[in-house]
Amino acid sequence: MGASGCKARGLWLFTSGAAVAEQALVRPRGRVVPPFVLTRRGSMFCDEDGDLAHEFYEETVITKNGQKWAKLRRVHKNLIPQGTVKLDPPASTWISL
Repeated sequence: MGASGCKARGLWLFTSGAAVAEQALVRPRGRVVPPFVLTRRGSMFCDEDGDLAHEFYEETVITKNGQKWAKLRRVHKNLIPQGTVKLDPPASTWISL
């Protein structure tokens, strides 16, 4: 309401026209960071057998009152994180507004 700004150009919201012009002229300090994300931290784990999954379970047999039944128990030990995962390069698509 009475404020102007643009997210698409990376300008602050709720600023006056003069402040927007000043902000456009200011260069960012420090190193230049590319606008694309090319790697991410993996969310999966590897177990002793080399299997890759988000969670691992083992089956345990329980005997109670002479009856045997199986129960799944989650494994937390001896898991190795997947590490860094490379992402596909971004596609260049044009979307008309």
